[in-house]
Amino acid sequence: MRTLIAKPVIKLVTLAVAAIVMMPVVLHAQAKDETSTVKVESAKTETPKPEQFKPEQQASKGSVTIGGNVINYDAFAGTLVVHPKGWDDVPQNADPDPKNKPAEASMFYVAYFKSDAKGAPRPLTFLYNGGPGSSSVWLHMGAFGPKRVVTADDSHTPAAPYSVVNNDFSLLDVSDLVFVDAPGTGFSRLSGKDREKAFYGVDADAQAFADFIAQFLSKYGRWNSPKYLFGESYGTTRSAVLSYVLETERAIDFNGVILLSQILNFSLDSDIPEFNPGIDTAYQLVLPTYAATAWYHHKLPEQHQELAPLLAEVEHFAMNEYALALEAGSSLPVDQRHAIAEKLHQYTGLPVTYIDKADLRINGGEFEKNLQDENNLTTGRLDTRFSGPTFDPLSKEAEYDPQSAAISSAYVSAFNDYVRKELKFGENREYKPEIDVEKSWNFLHQAPGSPMALPMAANVMLDLAIAMKYNPHLKILLNAGYFDLATPFYQGVYEMQHLPIPPDLQKNIEFQFYESGHMVYAHQASLKAIHDNVAAFIMKSENPKAK
Repeated sequence: MRTLIAKPVIKLVTLAVAAIVMMPVVLHAQAKDETSTVKVESAKTETPKPEQFKPEQQASKGSVTIGGNVINYDAFAGTLVVHPKGWDDVPQNADPDPKNKPAEASMFYVAYFKSDAKGAPRPLTFLYNGGPGSSSVWLHMGAFGPKRVVTADDSHTPAAPYSVVNNDFSLLDVSDLVFVDAPGTGFSRLSGKDREKAFYGVDADAQAFADFIAQFLSKYGRWNSPKYLFGESYGTTRSAVLSYVLETERAIDFNGVILLSQILNFSLDSDIPEFNPGIDTAYQLVLPTYAATAWYHHKLPEQHQELAPLLAEVEHFAMNEYALALEAGSSLPVDQRHAIAEKLHQYTGLPVTYIDKADLRINGGEFEKNLQDENNLTTGRLDTRFSGPTFDPLSKEAEYDPQSAAISSAYVSAFNDYVRKELKFGENREYKPEIDVEKSWNFLHQAPGSPMALPMAANVMLDLAIAMKYNPHLKILLNAGYFDLATPFYQGVYEMQHLPIPPDLQKNIEFQFYESGHMVYAHQASLKAIHDNVAAFIMKSENPKAK
């Protein structure tokens, strides 16, 4: 899924059946390959030498009006070629056998530099979405690029033609921008032996981005610019590892890391906590988002006028009474169980009987399916303000995301038009807004100080903590939407409050919240707010000695 952590389709039985069903196809394909190999050998046709990726660049010019001021910019759409960690850049050392061509990736980017910038080097911000398996089209066309596509606020945007307008909220007023597509996404491509293994993983992905950033700084002479990372969704996971890698392995300090819709510890994921019994924290951290969503859709038994006081109340309940009840497990007395179920009903709008049947534990997909079930509507995941017709009224969980369905076509269509007509890049190429990497992605992560990748849910909190200790001037800005069920806002708060850092470094962390969802910029008032908050953050942190 898009700017997001894609909800895993994890049902072990389904995967097993899929493997059995696919087996004859694989065997048939192998048989065909073997047959063709025999034919090739008999004809003694030479294997063509694979072509190497080459860096590309297409330059153009444009202007954007922000806050009434016209900013002229130079745009560069292009690619840089990156390699896995440990790559030998001496050509003579390469294996002469073309079948053993080492893995490499051609990573696509669009950079915007303010024209004729004078004085001190301007800040430079690298922006990317997550997935994993998502391009940067969402941040590019929805948030901070010079053009943005207009979509409906909380309903399905009608089909083309779409409206693409000047982006009054582009970050070009305070920073030059580089939108980067992860390997395999957008116009980025992979090649070589074991290419998926080389780039599809928590650690491998961060290494690729580190290589890209180092090359970019050299190509455009930006080593002495104030530097920022801006990651959304899985992009926040990437930013935590990337900040550590850049500092400790490449001696590149950043001024700030800007996080949007954060997930650093995947054991806190509210999509599938039922597969990790005994660990109930995810149910606690998602509860405030359930309450915010029920409040928005007027499903609470007692409607609250203001959202903020309600959330403070729910957060306290989640970390105290609810936490103790979940910790008690089957030893929880019946009367206390009923009291907790009633309280959950007050905060979620779900029926007490349903909550009791769910053993006081409702995952994200179940909530999305059942909140508006009486109206045969499914609630959004990325943004719970959205709703859509339920596919199967008898299903247990939501079967799709109404928010993703509502706006994706607008973003993808607008960018495909824009990149070819204005940036002059992409002729005869397919732009891949997202790719399916679930089966190939290696979520095992070797945390700082660990001798090996740990057999556990990915957790990159330590990476960010070490990065902050290694560079005590590093500033962090966490942005989160109240209506985000992909990465609940309170989960981000919890992660930040549990970073293993001293109290004085906690002061380097700033929090901003929005009445929007995962893609907070899909709500125009929140787009303005996040622009103002990020702009202020950059201006405060670009030159800390001067403050």
